Amino acid sequence: MDEQDKEMLRDGRTVVVFGSINQDLSVACERVPRTGETLHGHDFISGAGGKGANQAVAAARMGAVVHMVGAVGADVFGDALVAGLEGDGIGCACVERREDTSTGVAIILRSDGDNRIVLSAGANTALSPAQACRAVDALFERGDACVGSVFLAQGECDLDATAAAIEHAHRRGMYTIFNPAPACSLPAPTWREVDLVCLNETECEQVCGIAPVDEASSRRALEALCRMTGGAAVITLGDRGSAMLSEEGFAQLPARSVEVVDTTAAGDTYLGAFAAMRSLGFPLIDAACEATCASALAVSRLGAQASIPTSDEVTEWIIEQWQNGC
Repeated sequence: MDEQDKEMLRDGRTVVVFGSINQDLSVACERVPRTGETLHGHDFISGAGGKGANQAVAAARMGAVVHMVGAVGADVFGDALVAGLEGDGIGCACVERREDTSTGVAIILRSDGDNRIVLSAGANTALSPAQACRAVDALFERGDACVGSVFLAQGECDLDATAAAIEHAHRRGMYTIFNPAPACSLPAPTWREVDLVCLNETECEQVCGIAPVDEASSRRALEALCRMTGGAAVITLGDRGSAMLSEEGFAQLPARSVEVVDTTAAGDTYLGAFAAMRSLGFPLIDAACEATCASALAVSRLGAQASIPTSDEVTEWIIEQWQNGC
């Protein structure tokens, strides 16, 4: 970590992501195959992915100083993935190389603008709770303030380690965001250490038991989520946009109209962009608006990290949309 990064950590202008780092192997087909059926596919893509890594890339490209906490195998995939993160300016001093397991792999099937994913976690579940907490501490020198920094975690790593890291980061003064994807839950005391929970409509129903099918049910789901955390909540609703409940009140944000090419990194782009805006001091509603635009631009492109836009690209796209009356 160089002196500029240390100074920005001290000032609280950073995002720390504890999460998965995967190699994505993606193929398109006309429809989802039935049991025992083999279909011809096309447009195979091998690229960098993992919810944690994707969100870290999104946050970095939106202008935040980002540090990754996680693990990869001591293999070719791991080497390439870490190099890619570092290429986006993400600090990887707290990414472990593990000899005892392989790098995580995601098999993605793309069909009709949607996707199905099968995940082999590998090294993503290798860090213990103590190791995850030590990694957070390693980023901050003794006495450094964490206030203003954002800690972001998802559900693809060991849940005990994730819960411990969230609690530790929050008690050190960081703003904590949890993305329970795939759908998962945390111990009740850990939920109280979450400042903002962000999840999609399917995950929402699994976590709180309420399907957000309209504004009324979205409000009820958000209220239930906020009771769990004592903080704020956001539900991403695909082409229906997103809904938020916080101390600023309830807000329904419409989706931006785009031609959908690949939804693989839509939610991760939203989370990473949101975390970046929050770390830069934006109010929650403004962070959500920026995240909505970043996510829309991402789904108009193919791939996971390859589809994630930069802050300049988002700004240019917003201006273009405004000029076209959109």
